[in-house]
Amino acid sequence: MIGDDPEYRALLRYAAVIGADPALVQAAGGNVSLKRDGVLWVKASGTWLANAGRQDIFVPVRLDELLGAIHAPDPQASENTVPFVVTELNPSGLRPSIETTLHGVLPHPVVVHVHCVETIAWACRADAAEAITSLLEGLRWCFVPYVRPGAPLTREILRRMAPDTDVLVLGNHGLIAGGADTAAAGALVADVSRRLRRTPRAAPPPTVAAHGAYRPAEDAATHGTATDAASLAVARRGSLYPDHVIFLGPGIATLPPGGDGPMLVVPGAGVLLRDDATQGAVALARCLADVCARLDPAEPITVLTPEEDAELLGWDAEKYRQALNQP
Repeated sequence: MIGDDPEYRALLRYAAVIGADPALVQAAGGNVSLKRDGVLWVKASGTWLANAGRQDIFVPVRLDELLGAIHAPDPQASENTVPFVVTELNPSGLRPSIETTLHGVLPHPVVVHVHCVETIAWACRADAAEAITSLLEGLRWCFVPYVRPGAPLTREILRRMAPDTDVLVLGNHGLIAGGADTAAAGALVADVSRRLRRTPRAAPPPTVAAHGAYRPAEDAATHGTATDAASLAVARRGSLYPDHVIFLGPGIATLPPGGDGPMLVVPGAGVLLRDDATQGAVALARCLADVCARLDPAEPITVLTPEEDAELLGWDAEKYRQALNQP
């Protein structure tokens, strides 16, 4: 039984730790996996790593069949990974992570994917690959420019990674680390996060008041997007990474003029969250402040295009994950 596997239990403990760290994982974002006896145990779509050990969050996938689909003449065959689930080992009927294929193609027994704010702050730069080369010296790593998560990202990873690559920095997205075990993969995540650390700017305190169905964000750090002028200038550029689009919508809405999304930014005053904002929206509102505080608007920042925003919002896999995020 997988539950008796010491490495599986170690991965559960690690998943719960990083899932509770907003600098690494926000809401249902991020995913981890373990390969055992031809089965890929991967985080289920829409579940929270923070709940590992308390809830069933892993789905078993037949690895050989998944890899066969990824390398088939029609690579779109791997976009939907549900057909590869080992049904008899999935009593909760969970659906594999939208990023299951990337876990499959990495050869490491343990793979960890996080939305590390330190990494994202570099990965949003147009010159990210060149800018972090000296910082990651000595690591076996590669940079993967932004493409939509899922099968397109997996194909881009296959094109760019070397056989011994352990670390992947994903443009406008996050960080992947693979290791022989949880300890090795976790050590790489910690090492890269440390190497890429950027000192965030301190933001003035909020002065924003409730507005209609919107209330000031409870987390003080969230208001930095509005009260720090440099952070606001960055946020106005557009969507910096996929989960922002999924949980908050493209870009930011400001008051005035207003909007009906889960978050409103009041320049110079603070951030408002709608009364019915989901936990995911709350977490991603904080993430935006954390990332923007580490970026200078004078830097060569790149954002998702309107077409890339629309691609995420129209994607069935993300619609499923968002449905699980409702109150």
